Amino acid sequence: MSTNERQSWFGPRAAAFVLAAVLLVYLVLMGQRAVTMIVTAQPVFVVLGLAILVLPVLGALLVADQLRFGAQTERLARLLESEGNLPDTSHLPLRPSGRVQREAADAWFEQKQAELEAAPHEWRAWFALAQASDLAGDRTRGRKAMRRAIELQRGDAEGEK
Repeated sequence: MSTNERQSWFGPRAAAFVLAAVLLVYLVLMGQRAVTMIVTAQPVFVVLGLAILVLPVLGALLVADQLRFGAQTERLARLLESEGNLPDTSHLPLRPSGRVQREAADAWFEQKQAELEAAPHEWRAWFALAQASDLAGDRTRGRKAMRRAIELQRGDAEGEK
């Protein structure tokens, strides 16, 4: 197995699925405990069991949403790559840790923000802004921008049908 193959196996996608599997096991165990408490028919245990049952359901929904978000983001990245339009960050200077230098990330963010302002309904601009936000350290804004890119691309794809 080459280094690249090993890196792709232990990459973010594999880590997400391993964590999702571990969480799924935890959620199943919690769900079993909740059912055990509910079937006792004792009011206090029934209430506690119902409360415990809500947590695994919410957890499963959140995990499913995050995995779907990751898959949609990956789909957009593959689409941009096939078009030859995937934002290139290779020119940005790196810190010894491998992360982009803060000043360069901020400057690149400003550039992508200006490009977005010129084309606010273009999903590719939102994708680039999401990537720039993430590099600049604003993951929350980056995720919102990526969700907007997904939404706009889905609208474009439906319009082409």
